Amino acid sequence: MKNGWITRNRIIAAMAGGAFVFIVGGAWLLIYAGAYNIAADAPHTGPVYWLLNNVRERSVAVRSAGIEVPADLRDPKRIAAGAGLYNEMCSGCHLAPGMERTEISQGLYPRAPEFSRGTDLTPQQEFWTIKHGIKMTGMAAWGPTHNDTLIWDMVAFLQKLPALTPAQYKTIVKSAPEDHDDMMRDMPGMKQPDDGDHH
Repeated sequence: MKNGWITRNRIIAAMAGGAFVFIVGGAWLLIYAGAYNIAADAPHTGPVYWLLNNVRERSVAVRSAGIEVPADLRDPKRIAAGAGLYNEMCSGCHLAPGMERTEISQGLYPRAPEFSRGTDLTPQQEFWTIKHGIKMTGMAAWGPTHNDTLIWDMVAFLQKLPALTPAQYKTIVKSAPEDHDDMMRDMPGMKQPDDGDHH
């Protein structure tokens, strides 16, 4: 009886090991053969899209859960500053009210969300995403060059964006207290022109 139990366990272990080797070997062959098309103009298969989408959503939700939202997120000055940053840094991919799709927005996959249509992200999730970026999506991490204050300014503007008409968007962008270069003057990692530089 005992020998039969041992034999059965050995068979199960051998089958499991064989299945593992088959799966890993098959995956390695698929990778080595370049079987999966990673071109940005070829959409993911359904299962791959589902997996990556859920991994991204859960990763952002978990990592942003403890972030504290500033009390002044609706401050008009903060919104205006965020509008200037958004127009300079984000509109090329995420577009703006009344804006035609740009060359880069048409070439991105997955397509960048159009924030003027609204989003189901919380302010914490927006902040985390802007600061840290998203791998393999074209979404840059702005944290290395923009401090938290500027990132919250962008989040403040994103809360307002879906309600703006094209004319209102242009007006609020013009009301930005400084242009992008001025806002970035004291940011770490940003090269400042020497006194002898001429533009």
